[in-house]
Amino acid sequence: MQKFFGMAESEQRVVISNRRARHDYEILESFEAGIALKGTEVKSIRNGNANLQDGYAIIKNGEVWLLGMHISPYEQGNINNHDPRRTRKLLLQRKQIRKLYGRISEKGLTLIPLSVYFKGPYAKIELAVCRGKKTYDKREAIAKRDAQRDISKRLKRSYS
Repeated sequence: MQKFFGMAESEQRVVISNRRARHDYEILESFEAGIALKGTEVKSIRNGNANLQDGYAIIKNGEVWLLGMHISPYEQGNINNHDPRRTRKLLLQRKQIRKLYGRISEKGLTLIPLSVYFKGPYAKIELAVCRGKKTYDKREAIAKRDAQRDISKRLKRSYS
């Protein structure tokens, strides 16, 4: 196991997650991508000062771009601090980009960021191909979750 700056390569530390995406979208497939960031953005993300709620990705000229992700300016930064809502490039292999392009060209599919984490010293993002849920699908998912919770409570009580 190779070490980077004192951390094991396999160590992953999720810093930001988009819980709303799992509620609003049906996740079909997910990918890991690198993010091209500035130094103050990395420091701000390490502090947990970012938001994925309005984020989405597009494919433009054979490259994947992340839009709508908000990274708060670094508190100890200077005048050269970053723009909080700038468009950021995602780092994927060409084969993966072609596969994503084929998938999102289908009607109703989009690319949504699910989480940002550090894998060693590198910031990574979990990107998912998603389809929007209808209101009745959301209610159905909530009902299933409540039923599962009720079953597990009853099983705990029966063993006690």
